[in-house]
Amino acid sequence: MFEDTLDEYEFMASVWKHEGPNSWYFANVPKSKSKIIRNIHKNSEEGWGRLKSLVSIGELTWKTSIWFDTKHNCYLVPIKLSIRKKEGITDGTKVKIKITFFKN
Repeated sequence: MFEDTLDEYEFMASVWKHEGPNSWYFANVPKSKSKIIRNIHKNSEEGWGRLKSLVSIGELTWKTSIWFDTKHNCYLVPIKLSIRKKEGITDGTKVKIKITFFKN
């Protein structure tokens, strides 16, 4: 699976809940790593600054998209309910995240 990847980034982040209808949970990619990712992969971004990626937390790995948020000046990693339940993640949980990017 990883033979088709461009690169990987690992970091620790606290999960936070976006307030609003059907609230989503996110983790911020550190600003320093976001800057590197954006410099390398900006041409691969889709609408709203989305980048297709493979994300791993704990023993779980799934395909998703991260996207650049200008308010936070970093990429956001959405963490869906099924992942949160399996890994016991709630608002404020600190997790180790690995993001892998694929060749187009």
